Amino acid sequence: MTRWLSSLALLLALAPALTAQDADRSVKDGGITVAGWKGRVDRRPLQQGKTINDSRFAAEGRGFRVSVGPAGIFYNPASTLTGDYEVMGTFKEHKMAAQHPHSYGIFIGGQGLESESETLMYCIVYGTGTYAIKTFRGATVSTLANATAHPAIRKADANGEATNTVGWRVKGGQASCVVNNQVVKTLDKADFVAADKLSSTDGIWGIRASHNVELSVTGLMKH
Repeated sequence: MTRWLSSLALLLALAPALTAQDADRSVKDGGITVAGWKGRVDRRPLQQGKTINDSRFAAEGRGFRVSVGPAGIFYNPASTLTGDYEVMGTFKEHKMAAQHPHSYGIFIGGQGLESESETLMYCIVYGTGTYAIKTFRGATVSTLANATAHPAIRKADANGEATNTVGWRVKGGQASCVVNNQVVKTLDKADFVAADKLSSTDGIWGIRASHNVELSVTGLMKH
């Protein structure tokens, strides 16, 4: 019992330090340097004094380098979608030291993104080989799919790196998250259109990334 209590006390003492090791970073020379693009951080880091300038979004070859501090979204307001469509992007996750897996993916249905009642729905993947789907409507976050394993998702290798193509296919009122050309989850309209979720899948689309992730993004396209 004494040994168990000693171990518990040690874990409790280390907990704050472990949490601090994965606090939101502030990236050097942060900000968005690509014309036409904007960003928004989540409410929690915003309340802690973080802004989009704690991340860096820059051109890299034919794509972008996304060095994320606080979790958030990156988008071009001119990139809008209506009706049936398909969008995708290829993400290379670079190695980052962290206490938990980080995520990245594509959001759709973006409306009022600079307001306090913004809406969007994203599908993200993790280096653990799992995906998740959520909607934002203002401060309300709804989980439509908890982290779920799927063989289509490439796991991070021994260097902590992985490359996955993530996107959405919207057709006939349904929305499917597609990873590496495979549908990992299909949602019916009733799953995501509601007073506390989306009003429609129409709207802006862009990149969603969790905190501290380091990404190269290429092949962003719609059709």
